[in-house]
Amino acid sequence: MTVSAETMGRVRVVTIRRPEARNAVDPATARALYAAFVDFEADAGADVAILTGEGGFCAGFDLKAAVGADGAAWIAGLDLPEEWDPVVNKRPGPMGPTRLMLSKPVIAAVEGYAVAGGMELALWCDLRVMAESATFGVFCRRWGVPLIDGGTVRLPRVVGQGRANDLILTGRPVGAVEAQAMGLADRVVPEGQALAEALAFAESLTRFPQACMWADFLSARMEAAALGAALRREWASAAAFLAEGKAGAARFAGGAGRSGAFE
Repeated sequence: MTVSAETMGRVRVVTIRRPEARNAVDPATARALYAAFVDFEADAGADVAILTGEGGFCAGFDLKAAVGADGAAWIAGLDLPEEWDPVVNKRPGPMGPTRLMLSKPVIAAVEGYAVAGGMELALWCDLRVMAESATFGVFCRRWGVPLIDGGTVRLPRVVGQGRANDLILTGRPVGAVEAQAMGLADRVVPEGQALAEALAFAESLTRFPQACMWADFLSARMEAAALGAALRREWASAAAFLAEGKAGAARFAGGAGRSGAFE
């Protein structure tokens, strides 16, 4: 089981459980994450969700899987039709739930690395609790793998266009202090406390009248049609994966880039 879902009161905690791969998401994990959040959305007994990882958040899409037949078939099957709405026509993204537009909030509890597709997962969440030792970053820049799961859509809305340009173009690591200063982290806590803080945060939200809170929450967000159009435009970059990313993924699978090296 690479994904677990546990209900604590009115809070659903979804955990990626691939610590041996730094919680990198392979196709099976993506399917399980997508199903977990579809279930959360449909469950009237759960008001807030938390997304976290065992032993760290998520190192992105599993590039070792990406160079295999299963990974290639998964990516190839994710094309977005022209007539598509992220609320009405639910579809998975490469990382799983990232094309869903839920009516209820999701909080990311980030320990360790949330990089490449893992950062896109954290950006898909509505709020981010980050440990002091955690790191964000578009680390896939090293491998010629594009952001094709909402990163280019959501990052500028969270941190502003200039900061987004910096992070997208350089792929550099961003620690907790800087992440909070730019609005990428909403709460910063000591190492090992991200999930506990996210739980306290989530439970505080369940105490409010929910219909009113959800109405304001949805009103403040990007319209579904605009989000759908932006994600379709971003998906055009998937061609870059075929042009450059497969070779980069193969270099990663061969052992390059250990410990975050950018050479």
